[in-house]
Amino acid sequence: MNIKGKTILLTGATGGIGQAIAMELAKAGAELILVSRDSEALLRLRQQLPGQHRVFSADITDEKALRRLQVFCQQQGALHGLINNAGISQFDMVAQQDYAAQIKVNLLAPMQLCQQLLPQLQQQADAFIVNVGSAFGSIGYPGFSGYCASKFGLRGFTEALKRELGAGKLQVLYFAPRATHTGINSAAVVAMNQQLGNQMDSPEQVAAALLSQLKASQSRRFLGWPEQLFVRLNALFPALVDKALQKKLAVIEKYAATKS
Repeated sequence: MNIKGKTILLTGATGGIGQAIAMELAKAGAELILVSRDSEALLRLRQQLPGQHRVFSADITDEKALRRLQVFCQQQGALHGLINNAGISQFDMVAQQDYAAQIKVNLLAPMQLCQQLLPQLQQQADAFIVNVGSAFGSIGYPGFSGYCASKFGLRGFTEALKRELGAGKLQVLYFAPRATHTGINSAAVVAMNQQLGNQMDSPEQVAAALLSQLKASQSRRFLGWPEQLFVRLNALFPALVDKALQKKLAVIEKYAATKS
């Protein structure tokens, strides 16, 4: 897939992964519609990017804001791509989880954006949707029950949408990073990953992988090893993953309890 000259909407544009994705896309010649709640950060990001880009400040959990964004996109002309990248995470045991916020940002908003922008995207001969999930969208992990639930849901929605649209012109892709060095992961998460030996990627590595997926028109991509292995094991032999994570539970509980 060639993205040069294509107009692409990117949510969560001012986050760690979002900024890296924006830079990769801009360097590849895309024209971006950058979406974030932080209007000042959007303007700073636009100044850093090569090329001409537009910004739209919105809380994507607000349905009125999503409708305004839909109208804005229609006013801009052709739309070739939607990258649902915005996301939040909470590292806490079940009793302390705020499920509503994570479901709204990570699952409901991407579903609604796909629904609203689908007619405009389908007008193009080579448009695409990328829903940014997670390895935790395939592996239920202690301390991240809300995040896992939202990303499991996003993976299911992406799969259903892809199959519903069939082999048409609009491509629907699922992209699943592993843990990444961004603000979404607290110091406690970073420390836990270090003790458990879990690898973390840089935002630039993640963005480069997403661009590679786009260029190859790869339907699904999961980053990292052994995360790719655990995704397969969890699908086929979940009891093995149950046992592996049970051995790590004491460490996870320790860092969840001290994260503040």
